[in-house]
Amino acid sequence: MAQISRYPFLRHLRADTSRHVQLFQHGVRKRSGRGLAFWFNPTGASIAEIPMDDRATTLMLKGQSADFQDLAVQGTVIWRVADAERLGDRVDFTIDLMTGKPAGQPIESIAEVVISLAREFADSHLKAAGVRALLEQGVARLQAALVAGFAGDATLQGMGIDIVAIRVAALTPTSELARALQAPTFEGLQQKADEATFARRAMAVEKERAIAENELGNQIELASRRRDLIAREAENARSEAQATAATRQIAVEAEALAATTGAEAEARRLRLVEQARADMERARMDVYATLPPAILLALAAQEFAGKLQKIDNLTITPDMLSGVLGQIKDVIGQTRGQTGGQTQTKTRGQARTSTDKA
Repeated sequence: MAQISRYPFLRHLRADTSRHVQLFQHGVRKRSGRGLAFWFNPTGASIAEIPMDDRATTLMLKGQSADFQDLAVQGTVIWRVADAERLGDRVDFTIDLMTGKPAGQPIESIAEVVISLAREFADSHLKAAGVRALLEQGVARLQAALVAGFAGDATLQGMGIDIVAIRVAALTPTSELARALQAPTFEGLQQKADEATFARRAMAVEKERAIAENELGNQIELASRRRDLIAREAENARSEAQATAATRQIAVEAEALAATTGAEAEARRLRLVEQARADMERARMDVYATLPPAILLALAAQEFAGKLQKIDNLTITPDMLSGVLGQIKDVIGQTRGQTGGQTQTKTRGQARTSTDKA
């Protein structure tokens, strides 16, 4: 932007080197050049300031492909002023003599022309092919089409503007179209992913089957070993039972032999005891056989009296008393006779003994 200094009747302008300044005085170009500094009379004066540096215009375009699909183009067109006087004649670059600012918007006007031309060239390129072909070609073909379009168009050249560079950043479809275009690729990738998943699952199933077979083999081996162990335990238990039975049989046979021996000894003892008892009973019966009835009766009465504990009543008749007294008398007589005989026998024995001693 030019710097204008104000004085009572004159004014002074100083422009940058990147600015082309034109001074018109009463409609006549008085000065024209870059980076000028001069005094001028504001009465009847008009000044135009044209930027000579490179300018970038952003492109945000929309178009349709041959199959009527919307596409968005993003890019940048870099341009510069090649002929300032020609551009000054085509576009109004007049500045305010008080502030030095542009009175209009000349740069925006040039940008609109650039954008409209770019839209025309881009639309021609987009309508020449389908959306899939355009997206597969990428931005290089579109950028080349824009370069060729600006090079073959005389509009900007007639204005004194040169195109420095054209850069296309993106060629994008709408979100719905992008999803539709991505669907086949996505489905193919998803199918490959599913196949990989299925293959992984199949491999996992195969590994699980191998693990299950291994576990089953281990279980079979363990069952076989357990069967052998049970058979061995049964054999050991059978052997132990047989040994225990043999031991018990030996013990029972020993006990039976001992019991038999003890029974035979007891039988012999009982036989001897009973024999002795029978001999004693026989001897006693022989003694009883030689005794008179009266003595037997007295002995029976004595034994009977010894077994009686209490006698409540005793009845004695005269017949019983006379019989008993007669039997007692006979017993006394027999006892005296036996006593006398024993005394004589004893005396005879003592005399024989005295004679043997003499």
